[in-house]
Amino acid sequence: MDYSLCGALSLMPGVLSTLFCYDVGCQWCVNFEHRLQQGAPYLSMPSSFDLTVAVGKFHLGAHIEACFTQYSLNFIKGAAQVDGEALEALWAPLNKSAPSTRAMSTSYRREMLDWQMNESNWRKLLIIGELYLIYVLCYL
Repeated sequence: MDYSLCGALSLMPGVLSTLFCYDVGCQWCVNFEHRLQQGAPYLSMPSSFDLTVAVGKFHLGAHIEACFTQYSLNFIKGAAQVDGEALEALWAPLNKSAPSTRAMSTSYRREMLDWQMNESNWRKLLIIGELYLIYVLCYL
Protein backbone atom coordinates (compact mmCIF):
# COMPACT_ATOMS: atom_id res chain seq x y z
CA MET A 1 0.00 0.00 0.00
CA ASP A 2 2.92 2.33 0.69
CA TYR A 3 4.17 1.93 -2.86
CA SER A 4 0.69 2.42 -4.36
CA LEU A 5 0.00 5.60 -2.42
CA CYS A 6 3.43 7.16 -3.03
CA GLY A 7 3.27 6.20 -6.71
CA ALA A 8 -0.19 7.72 -7.18
CA LEU A 9 0.77 10.92 -5.39
CA SER A 10 3.95 11.27 -7.46
CA LEU A 11 1.70 11.60 -10.53
CA MET A 12 -0.12 14.57 -8.94
CA PRO A 13 2.58 17.15 -8.16
CA GLY A 14 0.15 20.01 -7.36
CA VAL A 15 -1.81 18.09 -4.73
CA LEU A 16 -0.88 19.20 -1.20
CA SER A 17 -3.34 17.10 0.82
CA THR A 18 -5.48 14.02 0.39
CA LEU A 19 -8.07 11.92 2.17
CA PHE A 20 -6.99 8.28 2.01
CA CYS A 21 -9.68 5.67 2.73
CA TYR A 22 -8.38 2.18 3.44
CA ASP A 23 -10.11 -0.80 5.11
CA VAL A 24 -7.34 -1.11 7.70
CA GLY A 25 -6.07 2.46 7.55
CA CYS A 26 -5.98 2.65 11.34
CA GLN A 27 -3.29 -0.06 11.44
CA TRP A 28 -1.55 0.87 8.20
CA CYS A 29 -0.83 4.49 9.20
CA VAL A 30 0.77 3.63 12.56
CA ASN A 31 4.30 3.23 11.15
CA PHE A 32 3.86 4.88 7.76
CA GLU A 33 6.17 7.82 8.57
CA HIS A 34 8.83 5.42 9.83
CA ARG A 35 8.57 3.30 6.68
CA LEU A 36 8.96 6.46 4.57
CA GLN A 37 12.08 7.54 6.49
CA GLN A 38 13.82 4.19 6.23
CA GLY A 39 12.21 3.28 2.92
CA ALA A 40 13.44 2.66 -0.53
CA PRO A 41 13.84 5.46 -3.09
CA TYR A 42 10.36 4.78 -4.48
CA LEU A 43 8.74 5.69 -1.15
CA SER A 44 8.65 9.46 -0.90
CA MET A 45 6.20 12.25 -0.22
CA PRO A 46 6.65 16.01 0.02
CA SER A 47 7.51 17.09 3.57
CA SER A 48 4.61 19.57 3.70
CA PHE A 49 2.05 17.05 2.42
CA ASP A 50 -1.10 16.61 4.55
CA LEU A 51 -2.34 12.99 4.58
CA THR A 52 -5.63 12.25 6.33
CA VAL A 53 -6.38 8.55 6.83
CA ALA A 54 -9.92 7.18 7.16
CA VAL A 55 -11.63 3.81 7.24
CA GLY A 56 -14.65 3.26 5.00
CA LYS A 57 -18.04 3.16 6.68
CA PHE A 58 -18.74 -0.50 5.90
CA HIS A 59 -15.47 -1.75 7.36
CA LEU A 60 -15.46 0.66 10.31
CA GLY A 61 -18.28 -1.31 11.96
CA ALA A 62 -15.90 -4.24 12.49
CA HIS A 63 -13.25 -2.09 14.19
CA ILE A 64 -12.83 -1.18 17.84
CA GLU A 65 -14.65 1.87 19.22
CA ALA A 66 -11.48 4.00 19.28
CA CYS A 67 -11.18 3.62 15.50
CA PHE A 68 -14.66 5.04 15.01
CA THR A 69 -13.91 8.32 16.72
CA GLN A 70 -10.56 8.80 15.01
CA TYR A 71 -11.04 7.34 11.50
CA SER A 72 -14.75 7.79 10.75
CA LEU A 73 -15.55 9.80 7.63
CA ASN A 74 -18.40 11.37 9.60
CA PHE A 75 -15.92 13.36 11.69
CA ILE A 76 -13.35 14.34 9.07
CA LYS A 77 -13.74 17.91 7.87
CA GLY A 78 -14.26 18.06 4.13
CA ALA A 79 -15.11 14.37 3.70
CA ALA A 80 -18.78 15.19 3.06
CA GLN A 81 -21.10 12.17 2.99
CA VAL A 82 -18.90 9.64 1.25
CA ASP A 83 -18.80 6.01 2.33
CA GLY A 84 -15.26 5.20 1.13
CA GLU A 85 -16.34 1.85 -0.33
CA ALA A 86 -17.13 2.74 -3.97
CA LEU A 87 -15.00 0.08 -5.63
CA GLU A 88 -16.32 -2.74 -3.48
CA ALA A 89 -19.88 -1.96 -4.55
CA LEU A 90 -18.88 -3.12 -8.05
CA TRP A 91 -17.69 -6.55 -6.93
CA ALA A 92 -21.10 -8.26 -6.81
CA PRO A 93 -22.02 -7.38 -10.41
CA LEU A 94 -18.50 -8.14 -11.62
CA ASN A 95 -18.53 -11.52 -9.85
CA LYS A 96 -21.57 -12.51 -11.92
CA SER A 97 -19.53 -12.13 -15.10
CA ALA A 98 -16.41 -13.89 -13.80
CA PRO A 99 -17.30 -17.33 -15.22
CA SER A 100 -17.69 -15.90 -18.73
CA THR A 101 -14.34 -14.06 -18.59
CA ARG A 102 -12.24 -17.03 -17.45
CA ALA A 103 -11.61 -18.33 -20.95
CA MET A 104 -10.82 -14.90 -22.40
CA SER A 105 -7.36 -13.59 -23.11
CA THR A 106 -5.96 -11.12 -20.58
CA SER A 107 -6.46 -8.10 -22.83
CA TYR A 108 -10.02 -9.05 -23.78
CA ARG A 109 -10.88 -9.80 -20.12
CA ARG A 110 -9.67 -6.32 -19.14
CA GLU A 111 -11.65 -4.79 -21.97
CA MET A 112 -14.79 -6.65 -20.88
CA LEU A 113 -14.42 -5.63 -17.22
CA ASP A 114 -13.73 -2.01 -18.25
CA TRP A 115 -16.88 -2.08 -20.35
CA GLN A 116 -18.92 -3.40 -17.42
CA MET A 117 -17.57 -0.73 -15.03
CA ASN A 118 -18.24 1.99 -17.60
CA GLU A 119 -21.77 0.64 -18.07
CA SER A 120 -22.29 0.78 -14.29
CA ASN A 121 -21.08 4.40 -14.21
CA TRP A 122 -23.32 5.30 -17.17
CA ARG A 123 -26.38 3.85 -15.41
CA LYS A 124 -25.55 5.80 -12.25
CA LEU A 125 -25.22 8.98 -14.31
CA LEU A 126 -28.66 8.42 -15.86
CA ILE A 127 -30.27 7.80 -12.47
CA ILE A 128 -28.70 10.86 -10.84
CA GLY A 129 -31.02 13.16 -12.80
CA GLU A 130 -34.10 11.18 -11.75
CA LEU A 131 -33.00 11.09 -8.10
CA TYR A 132 -32.35 14.83 -8.10
CA LEU A 133 -35.80 15.49 -9.55
CA ILE A 134 -37.40 13.31 -6.87
CA TYR A 135 -35.38 15.15 -4.20
CA VAL A 136 -36.49 18.56 -5.48
CA LEU A 137 -40.14 17.51 -5.68
CA CYS A 138 -40.09 16.09 -2.14
CA TYR A 139 -38.64 19.23 -0.58
CA LEU A 140 -40.58 21.91 -2.42
